[in-house]
This record gives sequence, structure tokens and C-alpha cells, in this order.
Amino acid sequence: MIGMPSREQGITDKVLGYVVDNATPTIVRFVAINPPPLGDYVVIEDRGNNILALVKNVGSRSITLSSLSGVYDPVVVEKLSRNIGTEGNSDVFFECSARLLGNIEDLKMPRIPPLPGSRVRRASSTLLRRIFGGKPPHHIRIGQLLARPEVEVYIDVNKLVTRHTAILAVTGYGKSNTVAVIADSIARIGGTMLIFDFHGEYVSSSIGNGVNVVDPRINPRLLSISELMTLLGVEKRFYNQEYVLRKALEKLYTRQLHKNFFEDLSEELAGILRTSRRREEATAAMAVLNKIESLLDRYRDIIDDTAPDPTTRILAGKVNVVDLSRVDEDAADVVVSHILRVVLHERKMHKSGRESRIRVPILIVLEEAHILAPRDNETLSKYWLSRIAREGRKFGVGLMLVSQRPKNIDPNILSQANNLIVLRIIEPSDQRHIQEASENLSDDLVEQLPSLNTGEAVIVGPFIKIPALVKIDKFPGRLGGSDPDVVGEWLAYKEDMAEPEEETSLYTDFL
Repeated sequence: MIGMPSREQGITDKVLGYVVDNATPTIVRFVAINPPPLGDYVVIEDRGNNILALVKNVGSRSITLSSLSGVYDPVVVEKLSRNIGTEGNSDVFFECSARLLGNIEDLKMPRIPPLPGSRVRRASSTLLRRIFGGKPPHHIRIGQLLARPEVEVYIDVNKLVTRHTAILAVTGYGKSNTVAVIADSIARIGGTMLIFDFHGEYVSSSIGNGVNVVDPRINPRLLSISELMTLLGVEKRFYNQEYVLRKALEKLYTRQLHKNFFEDLSEELAGILRTSRRREEATAAMAVLNKIESLLDRYRDIIDDTAPDPTTRILAGKVNVVDLSRVDEDAADVVVSHILRVVLHERKMHKSGRESRIRVPILIVLEEAHILAPRDNETLSKYWLSRIAREGRKFGVGLMLVSQRPKNIDPNILSQANNLIVLRIIEPSDQRHIQEASENLSDDLVEQLPSLNTGEAVIVGPFIKIPALVKIDKFPGRLGGSDPDVVGEWLAYKEDMAEPEEETSLYTDFL
């Protein structure tokens, strides 16, 4: 491309402004009469090089008012500024700053800053299409540039999966829609995904022409001792309870099951209770027996001795959704950790050339990541999420974290998400936590987060060539999780009443 006319290189003919002093190899300041919008792209012509830059700040100035420093009287300012902004008036100019992204040919960063007086032009849509474009199946569309709606934005699927991803935003600003857009595109190219769905948002969705719903049934025979302890509520500090549980399991596994798992386990614990000569052991056995009764009361509908290995319910080439909407956090922790453990094991088996039930790469999506990968607490899922974050890339297991509380996510796990899709984030501590976990999120991009509208996002990471402010596509199909029309439902209920003038109590059935 070297030697081509500047317009063919992707630069518009019109000069926007000129670089002023104090430029660095990463940030430039320039003045303009007709400024580019925030988040747009410009090209700086410097000593034969054309450098692409992202506009990060735009401020208006008045020559008249700037020359009269210390004038704060509103009446004086009003009189001086009557002609400011009128057609033909040259009193107003704009001070802008932009972050350098690299030479337009190869996006390599400059070694020295642009010189003062370098011309600044608007980057052409042709150039931006070349940078942000892509073709399926290796790239999928996610949206369009905020400042250039005519420019489609694609992300690299391989790097989406292998480099791990985080989708972060406050509630109601488009996290689930973003997941749906990505999942639908991946499903249509034959990819395999596994979504842990805390709120049933994806269970009845039309993603990929229909998802495969995985019921969170738990076969206790397949659980590890740690998973079983979590389900029972046997904490690590309860040494005697862990001891008698392990002792009962050892006896249980040496004989054939006669009834079901927990009934047979209760018999073994009852035997320890009867024969133990140590008071602490007997007390612990009684405590575990009580916890088994409590477990069956809480989780009777998901405990199933006949439930198959979870990997047998995951279908290749489909979006698989584990419905966690009817279990509490402890049960969700057991279900998620168990599936993560088995998936990673099966992918390692496949990579080593042995028989495996998961023979294709898989992208795992964890909604409400702050619950099962908390910053300050240990969970079973957190351990396996950490393992997958570190090792998953080598075995074709990708991870996508979704959360509205970034500061509550374990920083070691979040830092492994090299790709970020950050929608609106208002809380400064959340912003700092994200930035501390990612070297790709610069100060100027963080400053954009509070002002983003619904569905708008800052996207950075290896799966996109340069940082971008993007309007995420709207998923066209069916998806749960949107805010209900409360008033509309009340009005519909009122219209459906048999006698509109007769008051009806919602508590009639209890009277």
C-alpha cells in the first residue's frame, strides 16, 4: 500500500486539524475547526507515515474568552459570546486528543511522536472496514462502530475461545443480548457452547434454532468427595464430620448398593454411630446423618442415582444450556464444578489421543460469574474455573465470564480473560478492578464506560485488531431476561377480570 494516494490508503481528503505540542508516541493533541466525534478514528500524517488514532477527548474553546482569563461575570461572558458559533465566525475551535493505534499498513506503534503541525484527517470507512471486517466461519459479526454505523465489526472466533473473554456491565445494559448474539453466530457455524444459566434466560430462547437444555440432575455416585461435602454442607473445618463421611464412603464402595446412594450411605453412618467408641466420632456421624436428611429435603428434585454423566448430555454443534434457575448457590456450585471438572478431563483425554466423550472444542459461558468465582471466598467452581482459565486454551476449552459485579470476581481468573466486552459500568471501583485485571483497557477507554447507552460497549483484546466503541447487534430471536412491562401486565389482568367493577384479591385462595 506504500506509494498509493492517501485516499486509497484510507484517508479522507478533508483536513480536520493540526497536531500541537507535547505529543508522545502514544497520545497526541490536535486542534480542529470541525472536530471528529468522540470514539471516531483519525489518521495523522507525519513524515511520510500515516498513523491511525482513536479520538478520546473533544473540548470546545473560544479565542476571545481564552484571551480574557479571569472573566467570570455571566453578563460579560454573554455579551462577548453573542457571535460565538455563528456561521462564518472563526472564534471557536476545538481541542482534541487521540490515542495512537499504529501505522495504517501494519498497526505497528511509532517510536517517536508526530511533529507539531502534522495534518489530521478523518479515517475513511474503507480503511475501517478493512480493519474491522471479517468473513465466517473464522470471524463473526458483533455490531457496528458507534461513530460509523456503516462499518461492521467482526471478532475472531479462534481468539474469542482460546484467549478467554469477559462480558461486563451493570444490570439491564445488554450482557445477555451480547451473549445471545455471539452464541447464535457460533451455533450457525457449527460451534459448541455450554451456558450455565442462573435465571433461565436462555432455556426457551431461539439461539441457533433452539438450544439443548441440560437438566441439572446430580448423580451422587459420580461426585467427588469435595463436591459431596459442599452439597451436604460439611465444611473443611469440620474435621470429624469429613472423617466419618470418608470412612462411610470407603465401606460403601466396597459393597454393592442395595437401595439408593444416600440410603446406603445413611446405613453405613448409622453403623459407625452404633459401633463407635469415640464420642467425637459418634457425634460427627449423627451430624452427617442430619445433613443427609436436610440435603434430601432441599435437593430431592435434582438428586438422581440414575442420572448419566453430564458430558453425555452435551451435544456437539449446539448451544447447550444448564438450567440453574431452580437450584440455590450451593447446589449450583456442585453442578458447575462437577461439569467443569469432567469437561476439562474429557478434553485432556481427547488431546492425548484417548477415547473421549467431548471430541470438539467447547466455549463455556458462566453467567453471574461473581457468585461462583468470588474474590474473597473459595468455591469448588472457582478452583476449576481457575484451572480452565490457565490450561483450557491448550485443550480447546474456552471461558466466557459474564457479570454485573466485576469487583467481586476473583482477579486472577478475570485477568485471564484477555478479551473484554465492557458495556456500561458506573461504579469507579468496578472500573478500577477491570482495568487492574486487563492491560488492554486504557484510561481513556475507562472514561467512556459511564456514558455508554444500552447495547453500547468498549471492545478490546486479541479477538479484535484495535480497540473499538461498538453498538452491539440486537439479537433478533426470542430471549428471556428483559424487564417486564409491569403496568401492561396489570392492565391486561384488569381487562381479563370477569367483572371489571368487582374488586378481586390476589389472596383469595388463602382466605
